[in-house]
Amino acid sequence: MSAIESYVDHLVQVILYDGRIIVGKLKGFDVRTNLILADCVEREFSAEQGVEMIPLGLYMIKGDNVALVGEVDDEKDSTIDYTEIRAEPISEIRH
Repeated sequence: MSAIESYVDHLVQVILYDGRIIVGKLKGFDVRTNLILADCVEREFSAEQGVEMIPLGLYMIKGDNVALVGEVDDEKDSTIDYTEIRAEPISEIRH
């Protein structure tokens, strides 16, 4: 069993090589780490204003774009006021 298999039907955060952060429920994946996420939002960080949540709905991410996948604790995440968070966006990741 791959490590990502335990994340199916759980909320995950995906960081892409271009610096975007996508959060949604993992519905499926394959050996190339192509991901299918449901009920997705892109969390867009800014140093000037709170985190903007951009609804994406059902979303497929090509595995070549995935830098990191991690499970999100639903309970802890729901207590965070993202409108109050200020942070520079993640820069593009070069490898």
